[in-house]
Amino acid sequence: MHVNLPEKLYYGIGEVAKAFKVNTSLIRFWEKEFDVIQPKKNAKGNRKFTKEDIKNLELIYHLVKERGFTLEGAKTHLKEEKTETLNNFEIIRKLEHIKSELNNIKNQL
Repeated sequence: MHVNLPEKLYYGIGEVAKAFKVNTSLIRFWEKEFDVIQPKKNAKGNRKFTKEDIKNLELIYHLVKERGFTLEGAKTHLKEEKTETLNNFEIIRKLEHIKSELNNIKNQL
């Protein structure tokens, strides 16, 4: 899944949920379950996600929603094989981007 977010320092939880096409409650739940997601909170308690948080959310989304891992399985997979998982995920993300670009070129012909 390719997430389209504008270039900013911080993203609100509504923007993130809309980009991933999930409810905000799922983002809050993943924040509690996974230690790698650490959004900043202001005085009112609003969550602000950084680009690093977005990358981690993309990885979690890929493991849980696309590959069908359970939450416990995704946690252990991230702890044990994080570098290998990140490398594979980066390759998949780049290939999906190339595929979408090729489809755009095909549609323009």
